[in-house]
Amino acid sequence: MPHFTHILFDLDGTLTNPRLGIGNSLKYALRQMQIDGYSEKILDKFIGPPLQHGFKSLFGLNDRNTELAVQHFRTYFGDRGLYENEPYQGIKEMLEELHFSGKKIYIVTSKLEKFARIIMQHFELDKYFDDLQGAEATGEHSGKGQLIAELLERNRIVASSSVVMIGDTHYDLVGAKENNISSIAVSYGFGSNENLASNNPDYLVDSVEELAELLLG
Repeated sequence: MPHFTHILFDLDGTLTNPRLGIGNSLKYALRQMQIDGYSEKILDKFIGPPLQHGFKSLFGLNDRNTELAVQHFRTYFGDRGLYENEPYQGIKEMLEELHFSGKKIYIVTSKLEKFARIIMQHFELDKYFDDLQGAEATGEHSGKGQLIAELLERNRIVASSSVVMIGDTHYDLVGAKENNISSIAVSYGFGSNENLASNNPDYLVDSVEELAELLLG
């Protein structure tokens, strides 16, 4: 079994299921922009990357309209959407056990950092984490590899196989490789098994129970 000393978690699709809140926020933004194009398939692609990337790549918006759409999204999300969310079953128990076993635990998310902190506090998960790295409001420096690098540097963590990034999309796996740390893909989130496997994670798990077993040994 692997021995991980520093554990980095993605948030959306890894610790919590944000589908309802993100979906409603996206619907609100598209209505405000008078864009017709929402679908569950679109939503699956929208969760994971920075908001700016989602609006540009999925809806073909220019820079100005992208920023307007992001503002509308965050208006709804900051008021209601971030609470339309729930931790996956077993997450709190796993985090508690990891915390008391002496592991160093972190969050690295492409979500706006202030929203990520509110979500963790709302679900009383923040007490298990040593630090959190989220994205800036501008969307700059929001690639998962950059965010991981910032957290590692700030916490003086030396990259090694005992440091692991856990996430549900290829962004998490690519970010881990860019920083020379281990990776665990979780298939219960929003990334497809095929896409996750094609990015060659060190481990692939299908449930929170499997993840806990791998991390706790």
